Amino acid sequence: MENGGHATIPLLDEERAEDFSNRENSNINGGCITHSDSSSITIVLIFSLAVVFCGSFTFGCILGYSSPAESGIMDDLGLSAAEYSVFSSIMTLGATISGVVSGKTADVISPRGSMWLSEVFSSVGWLAIAFAQSSWCLDLGRLINGLGVGLISYTVPMYISEITPKNVRGAFASAHMLVVCCGFAMTFMLGNIVSWRILALIGTVPCILHILCMFFIPESPRWLANAGRGKDLEVALQRLRGENTDISQESAEIRDYTEICQRLSATKFLDLFQQKYAYSLIVGVGLMLLQQLVGSNAISCYTSSIFELANFSSTFGTTTIALIQIPAAVISVFLADRSGRRPLLIVSAIGMGLSCVIVGIAFLLEDLDQWKEITPIMILVGIVAYSAIYSVGIRGVPWIIISEIYPVNIKGVGGSLATFAVWFSSTVVIYAFNFMIDWSPAGTFFLFAIFSAATVVFTAMLVPETKGRTLEEIQASMT
Repeated sequence: MENGGHATIPLLDEERAEDFSNRENSNINGGCITHSDSSSITIVLIFSLAVVFCGSFTFGCILGYSSPAESGIMDDLGLSAAEYSVFSSIMTLGATISGVVSGKTADVISPRGSMWLSEVFSSVGWLAIAFAQSSWCLDLGRLINGLGVGLISYTVPMYISEITPKNVRGAFASAHMLVVCCGFAMTFMLGNIVSWRILALIGTVPCILHILCMFFIPESPRWLANAGRGKDLEVALQRLRGENTDISQESAEIRDYTEICQRLSATKFLDLFQQKYAYSLIVGVGLMLLQQLVGSNAISCYTSSIFELANFSSTFGTTTIALIQIPAAVISVFLADRSGRRPLLIVSAIGMGLSCVIVGIAFLLEDLDQWKEITPIMILVGIVAYSAIYSVGIRGVPWIIISEIYPVNIKGVGGSLATFAVWFSSTVVIYAFNFMIDWSPAGTFFLFAIFSAATVVFTAMLVPETKGRTLEEIQASMT
């Protein structure tokens, strides 16, 4: 029994929760029946993932839009640098707002419904930007884009984790960030060819495709179980795993664990802070805060300014970064289910910390008027290495983990809090970055290196390894 009057799990349920890992070893080997936890990849699963990756692509397009559109928008609408800064950063404010309710929205209207709503927001935002004649309309469109991003950023990896078999869950969840990188790179490249209005209209294409195809993919089986739709759960799971696959064991595990969680009835926000959920809460929110405190989004938003400060070609530098992120994200896809989540996080954080130290030393040498002929190259190497190593681990792995660790009864509020944490901290760090870089470029990157070291310690001490485990096993072990 737990102290403090919290809801408790009966002994029978504790035994059932512990038994999830034992079931893993009870599969029939060598028979004719294929079990769903080791099933092959089906056409329905691949199609469903391709559809939700349209949301990932939209995410990347929105993130990558402000940099290539900057000169065109400022020239056509006569925006000042301060006004354009508002346009660039207001997206994260919109993501913060929708992030507060992202998990609850998925709980209430389903992950499919949440993704559909996110694309409606994104489409409206793109159209507002494309036809804007004033700064307020431009900012409104970007804010609405942010509302879509706040929903996409949590719901897409959650849906992927809930429909994929455990042996490939990490790879497909990492592929979400690979597609984000592709959307980012494509937007950046096209921005050098077409006008900012045409670029915004192009951004509506994956949104519309996602909206239309959403009607043809199954709902998350775990959401259906939580909604009490048992027959629909079995139909959806059978479609995802294949007609010749025995889904009885996986279906039973989903039903049993959902039943256990529903008995606790922890659906209110304050219920999230009960002692039994402290571990999940600390891991989820801690990872998302550290993802931003290492400077990831701030460096992405101000890459051009960093290179200009280093007296290096911003065009060459930003193009190199846009291209290097794609193969780096591909590496993440292959490693997520081979090396595991924890090693990727630790190696990524170490690499980012070392990269920040290189950049910090380069700026320090510039301040001391030393080695000025090589410091721009040091900054290029440091920033490119930072971006590549970030894409391998810390860009996507925290999103995978928060989609795996929260039990179904707190998934909505837990996911909302983690999403709010990442976008709120992103807004703060992006806003503060200009002041920090004016204070001390070297000090700014040394500070990011310190937070990278903190990420290594946090991961090593607290973050669980989730590779090769069912969601039910992971969640039962953390509560």
